[in-house]
Amino acid sequence: MKTYTPKENELKREWFVVDAGGQILGRLASKLAHRLRGKHKPEFAPHVDNGDFLVVINAAKVAVTGKKLDQKMYYKHTNYPGGLKERTLRQMLDKKPEEVIRAAVKGMLPKNRLARRLLTKLKVYAGTEHPHAPQKPTPLDL
Repeated sequence: MKTYTPKENELKREWFVVDAGGQILGRLASKLAHRLRGKHKPEFAPHVDNGDFLVVINAAKVAVTGKKLDQKMYYKHTNYPGGLKERTLRQMLDKKPEEVIRAAVKGMLPKNRLARRLLTKLKVYAGTEHPHAPQKPTPLDL
């Protein structure tokens, strides 16, 4: 018996739109990472990109529990001496709400080249408008 490996031409990728308004950040991110990898499909293989495209809207309205709004920190370095910048989750949601969801999903993907390809299939928008209407994304309840 041979092991089945999905081929690139056999893969069927769909477009889904997910409303992040009112959903808890970590739980939403884990479900998005699961869908991006294609683990919900029976032909899943860990070395093949067979996940779906995900359009996340209302990223600015994502919910968090506890005191994470003021205690969770995001770090960035400018590559200059003393260039470590830090922001709280509240500041990130005000300035770049898309990056909050993208960073949460990125942390739940494997750390390799495949994960970088998977992350390009995640489209995150702060409001309800998105430019992916021609792809006809179907609503997805998570």
